[in-house]
Amino acid sequence: MKFGVLGPLTVAGPEGEVRLRGEHQRALLAMLLFHANRPVTTDLLVGALWPELPPKSYASNLHTYVSRLRVRLPGVRIDLAGRGYRLQVATEDVDLLVFREAAAAGRSAARAGQPEKAATFFRKALAQWRGHPLTDMHVPVLDAELGRLESERMAVFEDCVDAELAAGRHAEVAAELQAALAENPLRERLAGQLMLALQHSGRQAEALEVYRNTRATLIDELGVEPGTALRRLHTSMLQGDGDDAPLPRPTWPICQLPAVAADFSGREQQLAEVTGLLNPGGHGVPVVVLSGEPGAGKTSLSIGAAHQVRSVFPDGQLFVPLSGVDSPRDTGAVLADLLRGLGVSGPAIPDDLQARAATYRGMLTDRKVLVVLDDAADPAQVRPLLPGTPGCAVLITSRKRLSGLAGASRLTVGPLTGDEALRLLERLVGRARVSAERADAVRIADACGNLPLALRIAGTRLALRPNLRLGLLADRLEDEGRRLDELEVSDLQVRASLTLSYAALEKTSQVALRRLGLINTVDLPEWRITTLLDTHPAEGVVEDLVESGLLEPTGTDETGEPRYRLHDLVRVFALERARMEDSARERYTGARTIIDAIIGIADVAARKLPWTIPLPRLHGPIPTQPLVPELVERLTANPAAWFAAERANLLNGIPKMTALGWHTDSILLMDRLSVYLWAEGLYADMRVAYQSIADAADKQNPRVAARARSVLALLWHARGQYEKAVDEYRTCAVELAELGEDEALAWVRTNLAACLIAVGKSDESIELTTAAWQELRDDPFAGGSVLRTQIAALNRLGRTEESAGFEAEALDLAKSFGEPRQLAMALHDKAWGCVLGEGNLEKAHELAQEAIALLRSVGSRSSLAKALRTMGAVLAGLGKREESVRAFREARDIARELTERPRELSCTRAIAAAWIGDGRAGEAITVLSECLETYREMGSTSATTITLNLLAAAYDSQNDVVAAKEARAEAERLGDPRDTNTAILLKLLLNLTFATP
Repeated sequence: MKFGVLGPLTVAGPEGEVRLRGEHQRALLAMLLFHANRPVTTDLLVGALWPELPPKSYASNLHTYVSRLRVRLPGVRIDLAGRGYRLQVATEDVDLLVFREAAAAGRSAARAGQPEKAATFFRKALAQWRGHPLTDMHVPVLDAELGRLESERMAVFEDCVDAELAAGRHAEVAAELQAALAENPLRERLAGQLMLALQHSGRQAEALEVYRNTRATLIDELGVEPGTALRRLHTSMLQGDGDDAPLPRPTWPICQLPAVAADFSGREQQLAEVTGLLNPGGHGVPVVVLSGEPGAGKTSLSIGAAHQVRSVFPDGQLFVPLSGVDSPRDTGAVLADLLRGLGVSGPAIPDDLQARAATYRGMLTDRKVLVVLDDAADPAQVRPLLPGTPGCAVLITSRKRLSGLAGASRLTVGPLTGDEALRLLERLVGRARVSAERADAVRIADACGNLPLALRIAGTRLALRPNLRLGLLADRLEDEGRRLDELEVSDLQVRASLTLSYAALEKTSQVALRRLGLINTVDLPEWRITTLLDTHPAEGVVEDLVESGLLEPTGTDETGEPRYRLHDLVRVFALERARMEDSARERYTGARTIIDAIIGIADVAARKLPWTIPLPRLHGPIPTQPLVPELVERLTANPAAWFAAERANLLNGIPKMTALGWHTDSILLMDRLSVYLWAEGLYADMRVAYQSIADAADKQNPRVAARARSVLALLWHARGQYEKAVDEYRTCAVELAELGEDEALAWVRTNLAACLIAVGKSDESIELTTAAWQELRDDPFAGGSVLRTQIAALNRLGRTEESAGFEAEALDLAKSFGEPRQLAMALHDKAWGCVLGEGNLEKAHELAQEAIALLRSVGSRSSLAKALRTMGAVLAGLGKREESVRAFREARDIARELTERPRELSCTRAIAAAWIGDGRAGEAITVLSECLETYREMGSTSATTITLNLLAAAYDSQNDVVAAKEARAEAERLGDPRDTNTAILLKLLLNLTFATP
């Protein structure tokens, strides 16, 4: 399919002209064609389609127009690209692209001294024009582009004339030049070319007349004399020198871009963003700043992007090293170099900085030039180097954000993605070598923080030593003490690169960076940075670190606090500087300040959350809070949000605190964090953290180790690892009794009692809860937990009348306590008591509904899953089969999210029982068999008994009498005849196995 914009908009397919319906569709195609093979932002497209005021649904409307255009242009690709769209077409299919490609080829031939070949290319370029571009439509956002395109056409025509004159075709072009000059009487270059053509055609008098007419026009219209070049040509003709050289002019196009690095890879999304932002559409000069930490690959990205948009800037691409990090270049000297590159001779270069800048801008007027300013020091160094007219664009790299540069678009260049980092290593080391040791290659990339400079150094070292195992280098790099020493090869050094940025910081900012290295965290809120400064003034420190590229803003967290990222290599460098420049006392004080602040905030936040975890309340003295109360109150206004924002940092900090021997501090912090983690069902986080505390404190702090292991036992219990939990509970009970930890011991006994019920030892549960009650009865939450465990144990022993008394006591306690979750669980227990004692399912249903409504309002998901499971059983007993299955499904899904395996299994078992009634017994047998195997591993006798009976029902529906008999026989051997709870629950679940009438 062929497209034309150099005249009326045309589209020609294999079968002839394609007509587009509607101005919006035509305007959209025109925009895409003028930026063919480049992303066009949505904002620019919206401005083209709706010049005055876009509709509210502009995004969906634009998508519709793009979709319709794809249908009208089969085989033509219109892809999503970054924040816009890109039309993919071959050069030969668009007259504008053919024009520019042929013009570039003509200039190359002219520079090579081949005027005839150059003229052929120029004529091909000019032949693409059928009139004024888009003469049959008006797209206001393209007005500036169309004006520049007309200037571009005239420049190509003048280049063509130069080639024709050099080839000796003076007479042939004279008439053409006369017509062109009549249309453009102020273009001195055309006048000079016509004078040369006439002179060499034997028409010198007419040539001199051209000069006189042009001079008069310039004086009348502009009040200026002709320029030096035209006057010199006139003088040479008067003197009969016979100078037949074309008028002197700068050498266009000019390309100063370095080559794209051979190992440059990845960055596709950022390349699309940069090239899209450099789009010269509009009335201004696009300025794009690439900033980021040292070694992030800003220069490589800028060079790659600049090469991609060369066709957009056919007059040239200037590359200017500014050396902003170590020794910023003088702007006046930079301008002098630029002017010399643009063809201005030494004496013609002004002495004054402003005059040089004006001359430089004048040289770029009406040109389409990309200026790449590499490693800028500050906005003052950059401003005189910005072009003044639309058509040009500027791409700047800097370690600083250059915040003072008004109107600039800013992109942060961060580390590569994991896949991009490995591809870079493959280019440096070889794909086979990386594939053979892929795990070690990942370790190398991780130790380098996916930073291109560090990866290049590591890759170069490996390339220089083909026999060096990747694993050996990975081991060295993972040692933080020697990492920066390893990242050094020839003149490439991560440490040296970071040192330059560090040296440019204010002294207070240097202190802050060193202390950031001490706290060993990557993601941090602003208050941590300022708190680290202690007595040092904190004003402007964060801005200085961000501006330098050593600290990257990552947004605002759930508490409204700005957050920042410190690259791991920057952190290692900061720690190295701290060890070099700060005393041991200063380093200790800095780390201690942060730990004290965090424990204090966590304590306040945890006390604001509802208590749901079956562990001792928060006790013990905490460190003095170094933060002002107003800040602590603001951060903990939404305690759950603070824990959510800091969760990863707090968990990462626990093993680092224990490594320093701060065991008491670590469990103080973890106990407070666990108030949040338990409520959210984040048991894996708790297990890893408490395990690290238990391991570290085992010999040095038995009290802390025993407390940590008691929590680990609770977590194994929650996961259904009953035998392991029972063993750990018993060991902890002995240790805590010896240490005199009475409250912790009482909680261990309560939790052990609950676990023993699951493994069929309810008699011992009664003894344990009776002992725990004496210690915990004054705490309403703890007392309620003890009562609930006693109720469950009594029900398993068939002592339902006794349990009913405890249910009433628990309900009275919960009502006096006034905590919604506690009340909901008491209502839940009462509901189940109605089922067991009276068989009053209607009353049970009413109480369970009340409990569920309360739990939904407070967001206690684990308790909600338990109540929903009970509701499912009650509904099964009431014959409301579909509603029962819905309740079981919701409970299962919540339990699965919380990784509460026992509850997930029991709900899955109930759903499988319903399949039997649906005629899906075969599927039910498969699932029930899996549940049975897991229950046996857990050691849960009651759950095993119920599951065997449900399996028997499934076998019955398939007439497998033998299998059914075997399942029931095993259930009878395992079952406890006193266990009313199991018997009633089985009876309710069996209702699900019958088809609905």
